[in-house]
Amino acid sequence: MAEDEEGDRYRAPALDKGLDILELLSSVDGGLTQAEIAKRLDRSPNEFYRMLDRLVRRGYVTKIDGDRYSLTLKLFGLAQLHAPVRRLVSYATPIMRELAETSWQANQLVVFDRGAAVVISQQEAPRYWGISIRVGSHISLFDTGSGHVLLAFRSPEEREMMISEHLQSTEEFALTPEFFARLDQVRDRGYEMMASLQTAGVYNLSTPVLGPDGRAIAALTIPYITLVNAAAAPDITLTIQLLRDAAARLSRLAGSDVPQSS
Repeated sequence: MAEDEEGDRYRAPALDKGLDILELLSSVDGGLTQAEIAKRLDRSPNEFYRMLDRLVRRGYVTKIDGDRYSLTLKLFGLAQLHAPVRRLVSYATPIMRELAETSWQANQLVVFDRGAAVVISQQEAPRYWGISIRVGSHISLFDTGSGHVLLAFRSPEEREMMISEHLQSTEEFALTPEFFARLDQVRDRGYEMMASLQTAGVYNLSTPVLGPDGRAIAALTIPYITLVNAAAAPDITLTIQLLRDAAARLSRLAGSDVPQSS
């Protein structure tokens, strides 16, 4: 009894209400209406209006199909900023270093976080020339190899939420049927190869790091440049294979048994 009384002294009803909503929405597919949330939590619908409005404005919840509420990926993104990302970088560093040495190219590791593709690790090219991207940089989901891979290797529902979050934090982008067809091609092929839309003469080579469920937890990317007067340097075909082999090794460390390279 004393423990119950001590716990009640520090109750925060508004916080409890918000956590109840988040926990409920995490357990359902397709979202719930305000009335359905109230019924499942045995409360009045009016109790949840302001709380749902705040959760939407803070980006934890989104409205779908007009009146249904669903979780965004913000909680997932917050979780990625802590121990899982540090472990991923720790596992990836020696593999990325070896990839830089064998490919003669720089490479970076990118994850999705709160509406953006974020560079969490970078390896410099071992020789004189290479393209570097600063750790912590936010890059586009729509016109980069890393972004295409992160979208391609997710479920349609996750992809929709990622795009929705990204559009809230970046310029408008024409999401044409051709764009989604491109993502399907990337998934079927197992990697992206595209001319950089930011830097002339650079090709984005990107492939997924897969988790146990076969979804991309990160993208491993090489901004490939052709090295003049370097006859021993791997060509782009060999570089793609080296990249895919490195991502497959990292995926196995992440618990994936999905074959990636051939």
